[in-house]
Amino acid sequence: MIVKFSTRNGALTMHGEAAGALLKAMGHSGTVPGAILATELPVALASLRRELDRQARSPPPPPPEDGAEDEEREREPPVTLRMRALPLVDMIETAIARSSDLMWERG
Repeated sequence: MIVKFSTRNGALTMHGEAAGALLKAMGHSGTVPGAILATELPVALASLRRELDRQARSPPPPPPEDGAEDEEREREPPVTLRMRALPLVDMIETAIARSSDLMWERG
């Protein structure tokens, strides 16, 4: 599933799994479609930032076993939820500054 976030100022498309995790981090149920009113966005953004900080402090996953270590070293580093959140955080900050609601739907 793809989720499309939108405000009066723009739109952002994101993979559903990451979008759901970010919505839950904002204190929302994660259901699609949905919305957060402009007046509630500062609290949602603070909650999202707290959760992303908490995840960043948690230990990394253990290294792979059984010779898969060489293969893992050749791969690019994974894209973290924190990285995926950056465009959404920017969108929310802009929405707060311009008093816009945040809405999302299946894309």
